[in-house]
Amino acid sequence: MNHDVEVLQSNLFRRTYKRLHSNQKADVDDAIAEIVKDPTIGEQKKGDLAGVFVYKFKCIGQMTLLAYEYDTATRKLLLLGSHENFYRNLKREGGER
Repeated sequence: MNHDVEVLQSNLFRRTYKRLHSNQKADVDDAIAEIVKDPTIGEQKKGDLAGVFVYKFKCIGQMTLLAYEYDTATRKLLLLGSHENFYRNLKREGGER
């Protein structure tokens, strides 16, 4: 259905993803597949983070957040991490978007 969707990564997401173990990457890859399939699955943010969606999922038993933006042709992965300092870091990296 969405085979022509391009998945883009911010530098911050890419750096975080590279540090993960293979079992963690598998959980993140599953979450990305869900976002590609249905980009409205995440919670839409307001205010400073308008236009950003955050999808919460379990990564080897720990709650993990994945921030992204999307349009019909792309999904841009912005930030990946635990809830601690997640939104502060997301706002700080807003200039990268």
